[in-house]
Amino acid sequence: MVYRLNTDNKVVGTKQVKRALANGKVEMVYIARDAEKKIINEIATICNENQIKITYVESMKKLGEACNIDVSAASAALLK
Repeated sequence: MVYRLNTDNKVVGTKQVKRALANGKVEMVYIARDAEKKIINEIATICNENQIKITYVESMKKLGEACNIDVSAASAALLK
């Protein structure tokens, strides 16, 4: 499923993911397992409330690589 981050419409980063969630534009969220617990809990709560699927990725480094960016990422989201 992470392969979709290479080609599909996406946002990367916690602020952008939270903004997209607030606007109802998110299809699926990816969260790095080694991200700060506060970030994980905050985004997971919003996703659960809105019945949005969460996929956990091994690390922030792997999530950044999957998004084709040169830095680590705590979260990313596929847009509708």
